[in-house]
Amino acid sequence: MEWKADWGLRARMLITMLLLGVLYVVFIGALAAFGVGLLGIVLVMGLFSLAQFLFSDKLALYSMGATAVSESDYPGLHATVGRLSQQADVPKPTVAVADTSVPNAFAAGRSQSSATVCVTEGLLRSLDDEELEGVLAHELAHVKNRDVMVMTIASFLSTLAFLVVRWGWLFAGGRDRNGGGQVIVAIGVSLLVWVVSFLLVRALSRYREYAADRGAASITGRPGALASALLTIDGRMDRVPEEDLRDQAEMNAFFILPIRSGFIGRIASTHPPTERRVERLRELERDLEAR
Repeated sequence: MEWKADWGLRARMLITMLLLGVLYVVFIGALAAFGVGLLGIVLVMGLFSLAQFLFSDKLALYSMGATAVSESDYPGLHATVGRLSQQADVPKPTVAVADTSVPNAFAAGRSQSSATVCVTEGLLRSLDDEELEGVLAHELAHVKNRDVMVMTIASFLSTLAFLVVRWGWLFAGGRDRNGGGQVIVAIGVSLLVWVVSFLLVRALSRYREYAADRGAASITGRPGALASALLTIDGRMDRVPEEDLRDQAEMNAFFILPIRSGFIGRIASTHPPTERRVERLRELERDLEAR
């Protein structure tokens, strides 16, 4: 299959970023209501943005207990990633492995040249070679679409607003009546910003999974392999101990399949249902066979 620009994905990213930009302005107004000056607002927003942009990949790998692996340790995995990277026309990413029984994979990194693709030991034990290729191609499609960078930027506002919502009440208690009222209003605005941005980011996250599935089919030419991998992973999720699931649940936005546990899993889904993804991949497979 020929790789084609996903204009639907680009349009949704643009719309989401524009809407988040509007919310950003509202949020800055909320910070101003706290009495934070212009310099303080710039410093707060700038430091959070820079830290999240520069270190999001390292934080993701650290939270999973993942480490970069060498070709001598995982020669087959490196060879597959290298070959698929050439087919996807992206630089070969750093390859990492997480020592967990959760069968999953994710991509991290702020650019195509600094990307990392991580798989878990549980995934390597669960899939055959073609299924593993499908999953790795899916993650490389995320890298090619620059999804990690876009989702990091998009989620920043939601994260910062959540911090204000969580800690703002402490400041409200120390203000006089009028000041305290302003803080409460600011917290209310921040809560609204967080809820709306939360929903926008997750809607974008669900669509990017569809786009990465199509990208994986373009890279490998075998949509059925990824469909089979998704069903295999989905079936094995239920066999993973709950403690292991809870430990990793906050990584849902990165994984190829979400873990149905934890706070994020209960509030909103970052991924479309597996059945719908498989159905779309089967349609792509039928289209290929009909050519």
